[in-house]
Amino acid sequence: MPHDGQDQPMAASPILDDLTTLTARAIGPLEAMLDSAKAAVRATCSKGDKVSGSLIEANQTAAHGLAWLATYVEALRQMQAWADRLTEAGTFGEIEQLIHQIAFGEYLLQIAGGIPMSQSEIVRPQDIGVDPQVLAGLGTPEIALLTGRGNSQAARARLVELMQDQQANITFGATGLEDELEMIREQFRRYAVERVEPHAQDWHLKDELIPMEVIEELAEMGVFGLTIPEEYGGLGLSKASMVVVSEELSRGYIGVGSLGTRSEIAAELILAGGTEAQKAHWLPALASGEKLPTAVFTEPNTGSDLGALRTRAVKDDAGDYRITGNKTWITHAARTHVMTLLARTDPATSDYRGLSMFLAEKEPGTDAAPFPTPGMTGGEIEVLGYRGMKEYELGFDDFHVKAENLLGEQEGNGFKQLMQTFEAARIQTAARAVGVAQSALDVSLRYAQDRKQFGKALIDFPRVAGKLAMMAVEIMVARQLTYFSAWQKDHDKRCDLEAGMAKLLGARVAWACADNGLQIHGGNGFALEYRISRILCDARILNIFEGAAEIQAQVITRRLLG
Repeated sequence: MPHDGQDQPMAASPILDDLTTLTARAIGPLEAMLDSAKAAVRATCSKGDKVSGSLIEANQTAAHGLAWLATYVEALRQMQAWADRLTEAGTFGEIEQLIHQIAFGEYLLQIAGGIPMSQSEIVRPQDIGVDPQVLAGLGTPEIALLTGRGNSQAARARLVELMQDQQANITFGATGLEDELEMIREQFRRYAVERVEPHAQDWHLKDELIPMEVIEELAEMGVFGLTIPEEYGGLGLSKASMVVVSEELSRGYIGVGSLGTRSEIAAELILAGGTEAQKAHWLPALASGEKLPTAVFTEPNTGSDLGALRTRAVKDDAGDYRITGNKTWITHAARTHVMTLLARTDPATSDYRGLSMFLAEKEPGTDAAPFPTPGMTGGEIEVLGYRGMKEYELGFDDFHVKAENLLGEQEGNGFKQLMQTFEAARIQTAARAVGVAQSALDVSLRYAQDRKQFGKALIDFPRVAGKLAMMAVEIMVARQLTYFSAWQKDHDKRCDLEAGMAKLLGARVAWACADNGLQIHGGNGFALEYRISRILCDARILNIFEGAAEIQAQVITRRLLG
């Protein structure tokens, strides 16, 4: 829960003086704490001079706590960078200052007292082995002021007052992005409001596929070729543009926001690992939406352990491949044209080294015959949310794939090729999480304004207002961390760490916003007719796909320890 601190009498603008100087001076002690935690976890999880995977697993609370601490420190770094950019541009207004102040006040308190890794798992400095003297370094006058007064009830109340005044704006507070990206945001926000939001609840309740008409409209708008180079028929835009588009479409409905994910993953695979002939053949068709792809990686009983995959691909007499095995949790499988399919081509291996990636062609299905291609069967997995594309289990029995559709035309590179897509996929998932969180705030703010209890609107009750304020604050924190990871990607910098952090935090923020939004709706939130019930179901998956939160924390820690 937010910390009330030492509340002051309600002022016109309860913002701390010299705010960005205060927050800037808080970063150094946080970095010292992170260094102390890294040293302690490295010592605990090392054999000799090497970090041990088995020791990381044996000490998961400390190891994963380190990942969360590092994520918080990076998030506050990016909030500081955001505030500095806005200050330089002259756009660091009252609403932005309050968001910044509350974010630092709350996250500093959590860092010192306990970071929630989940609803029931709070990791504290002593769990990570932080040196007590280093922890005492958080007691600077600046940090004391931020933790004591940064996230006060007065600050939250004033923030919500300003949010109501700015409700016509697309976001609550300036994002700090350049004008071109904000124009893209406006375009896709308009589309989501007009073409997605009026129908999303119905699609969800009826468990229907998103209409092909919507997919065709997205194709015309360039969604499936946003980041594909122009020479291959795409728009050649930045990953930042992909983030903004994913955010706004997911704000309308996560299913629509996720349609582009499959094309993004397929294009990344082909660009990074495909031959020139494969690029020329597949990328224009993906960019135009002529060919819809699906990712076929996960198997029953393997989950995130992709190295243990057992689906096998065997060469036939003609030199083509015959695939046999089972896959599960395959999104949008029925009506797609091509599968990026991971299978084992070396039967002598039992780890990632024997895996290869295929561009496996299939016929799009119909309601009557969802999987008409010979050698392939499938069945729908009924799910709570994230329904617009449907989930499937697939079976392959002597399924034919042409030799020319082996990605890169060389066996054994499948896992490496897939790893190259993780940065973009996790950035995109973080963007979807921000969009879902924003949709929870949108509907909850309106409901809190309209719903009257005990003679006044719900929004006039401090704890309701406080929930809304914290939604806005954490959405901006997750947004800035996501934008930073996209910036790193666009500037050819390694960003698997930043992308993982953005996905880890964004997923938790989406769930917290949806859960608090439903609480604001009270009993009505539990009714299927209210949008917040769908948003809650949609938000829950974000902590699981593209790497469950526990796996994500494990990956972050291994990168931190080097």
